[in-house]
Amino acid sequence: MLQFRFSAVLKELFQSNLKRPLTGITRNKTSLPIHYCSSNASLDVQVRSKLKLLHAGAHRPLLCAAPGTRTYCTKTEGAAIPVTESAVPVTDQETKDETAKEAAAEKRRKAGLLPSLEDLLFYTIAEGQEKIPVHKFLTALKATGLRTGDPRLKECMDTLKVTLKNTSDGVMLDRHLFKKCVQSNIVLLTQAFRKKFVIPDFQSFSSHIDELYESAKNLTEGQVADYIPQLAKFSPDLWAVSLCTVDGQRHTVGDTKVPFCLQSCVKPLKYAIAVHDHGTEYVHRFIGKEPSGLRFNKLFLDEDDKPHNPMVNAGAIVCTSLIKQGASNAEKFDYVMNFLNKMAGNEYVGFSNATFQSERESGDRNFAIGYYLKEKKCFPEGTDMTSILDFYFQLCSIEVTCESASVMAATLANGGFCPITGERVLSPEAVRDTLSLMHSCGMYDFSGQFAFHVGLPAKSGVAGGILLVVPNVMGIMCWSPPLDKLGNSVRGIQFCTDLVSLFNFHNYDNLRHFAKKHDPRREGGDQRQFTFGPMDYESLQQELALKDSLWKKVVPTDCHEDSSTTVVYRMESVRERN
Repeated sequence: MLQFRFSAVLKELFQSNLKRPLTGITRNKTSLPIHYCSSNASLDVQVRSKLKLLHAGAHRPLLCAAPGTRTYCTKTEGAAIPVTESAVPVTDQETKDETAKEAAAEKRRKAGLLPSLEDLLFYTIAEGQEKIPVHKFLTALKATGLRTGDPRLKECMDTLKVTLKNTSDGVMLDRHLFKKCVQSNIVLLTQAFRKKFVIPDFQSFSSHIDELYESAKNLTEGQVADYIPQLAKFSPDLWAVSLCTVDGQRHTVGDTKVPFCLQSCVKPLKYAIAVHDHGTEYVHRFIGKEPSGLRFNKLFLDEDDKPHNPMVNAGAIVCTSLIKQGASNAEKFDYVMNFLNKMAGNEYVGFSNATFQSERESGDRNFAIGYYLKEKKCFPEGTDMTSILDFYFQLCSIEVTCESASVMAATLANGGFCPITGERVLSPEAVRDTLSLMHSCGMYDFSGQFAFHVGLPAKSGVAGGILLVVPNVMGIMCWSPPLDKLGNSVRGIQFCTDLVSLFNFHNYDNLRHFAKKHDPRREGGDQRQFTFGPMDYESLQQELALKDSLWKKVVPTDCHEDSSTTVVYRMESVRERN
């Protein structure tokens, strides 16, 4: 068993590159730290000559690997020289040698001569102790943004429960028990604890979300919708925000477990289902793509006698007629519910029959729109208009919580893959088209201003929800019943505006020369850390100056000696931003 003396050394070792591929990650990683390794032997004359040869080849990027290249270490007599595949041509023999070395390393790991990922995770959490209290592991897990109820961690949590029942004290885990519990999910856990999720400093980010929530909570303007009697029963004090990142990190604050109806927030979801089933071209034979510039429930069509877009009532009613054509309403409803359950990662999706009955009884305007659409032959041939209106009212009456709806939004942010199950739910085409229309038409008559100030796809509903998508980052659901004069949640609009004021989530925040905002996707802001092998400080400065003029400075932040007195420098490079 490999013993470690200092927790700092353990953490440094744990932060080195994984030899195992991290599977199941669908988003692209950029700007990840590049680590270099060094051997335990001192630097001899022969290695110094090889360093000079590498330094002389200015066209070879020794320290800054190109994106997508694999960085590895090749051993010489006494030291290991960092090499990238783009820097030095690799022969077949060298490839075979590298494969053999990796196989040998894996063999030694299995034999117990090298620490496994499970061991490294244990040492990192234990911080020098021989046993870990279970609550310490679960607290550390929560800090990464993962939940113990995450479907991806089910096997780990089930094994943990069984293991604790069979231990003497029921609260402590030694290294072997810990390894038994985490080995089934070690790739996901390693990624979480190495801060390789889309939001590395999740606790800090969550605290900012809490502050924005409290700021919006103080607003008292707006009125609860009362034209549908069931909606008028909600308290104006209810206020909740939930988010889910594309890696499944979760945070909630407020009344996030109270069920409420999706209402118009279901419009982009059923449009996505229609495009997923039929394709963009077929769907838009019946529905346009332009903002209407009119109230959402107007009896008005475009110059081609089609509804302007799927986010207004006329377009949503026609879109409803495209789902499972020819099937009964019961079959159609089950079909949509199955889709929404998958989008929500099998979290709460329900149905309010009282709201459905209330909508049907007070839906004169929607019946008028339905007859107008029928007169203009907007429906597919053979459509039963009154049956479609019933189905339309049913879909508006589907219930969610802020937590389950945030996973739906995250599925859209993640390109159609549910982040907590890994299952593909929607096609890329359906996600792209849905986000495009949410961006331009999703916020009623406030869509243009929302796109201008917030710059993100969103859809609001008269129940007080706002479904917000930050593409490739996260999905958010805000819910508060009091609405402004345009039908949008007052607190929800304020939260979205404040969110983009603080973080660079606006669609155009990342243009060159823009004022800098917080970027929660980068650990430590704009600072990047690299660990270099044995090389003198002056050579490092010269090498970086030759290879990348964008690196403004290199400063030594830490220097320590390993067991063989080989000096390893930790450098911090600060990228200059205009």
